Amino acid sequence: MTGDVERAGPVLEDWSWPWFFTGVRRALAGPAFYVAISLMGVGALARAAGFPVGVAALSTLLVWAGPGQLLFFGAAMAKTAPPAIAFAVSLSSARLLPMCLSVLPMLRSRRTRLPVLLAAAHFIAVTVWAESLRRLPDLERPARLPYFFGVAVTCMGLTAASTAAGFWLIGSLPKPLGAGMMMLSPIYFLATTARAARSGADWLAMLFGAVLGPVAIRFIGGGFDLPVLAVVGGGGAWLAGFLARRAA
Repeated sequence: MTGDVERAGPVLEDWSWPWFFTGVRRALAGPAFYVAISLMGVGALARAAGFPVGVAALSTLLVWAGPGQLLFFGAAMAKTAPPAIAFAVSLSSARLLPMCLSVLPMLRSRRTRLPVLLAAAHFIAVTVWAESLRRLPDLERPARLPYFFGVAVTCMGLTAASTAAGFWLIGSLPKPLGAGMMMLSPIYFLATTARAARSGADWLAMLFGAVLGPVAIRFIGGGFDLPVLAVVGGGGAWLAGFLARRAA
């Protein structure tokens, strides 16, 4: 059996350690480091908010979403009421629901239990979603779950460690370098999404996002710009692709 995901492997059992470690290797080839470096700033913000380093690392393990973590520590610094913070973080994480709905069906088989899918859903964030969308369709279905967890556990574990490192280190970095580190994950996400594009509608969705993104941020904002942009831009691209297929 080859460990390379580009080659088709044999049909496996529900769990395969070789495919899990293939996911680990793929994550360490780039994705895990991109998201880990980009979230070092969360550790610095946690320190500024007066939290210990353990809370900074734990926020990565429990929230696993950079915007939600930044919102949590920023709101804590502003002395926002805890119920309001919880509601805001939950609302900001609603954007991950479409990602879960696109990945979980690829992981599910007839013998996959609900607790396993719920555990997998917790690990789905932008970087893991982009890597899954790119790799999982080329794998035999029994290989997907262990491969996914290999990628996801590695990304989350390394990022938790980098969040703790950022608690101590990023304060000594120049501000432009710190801001650049925070941009690594979005840049990786955009590059991976472009590489995974399979049709003209995919490219059209990215074009709509690039054009309409600044407009949505300017006139909507408040954390609602991304869902609206997804519906308008993504829905428009899907409709254009649907009409093009009907006309062909």
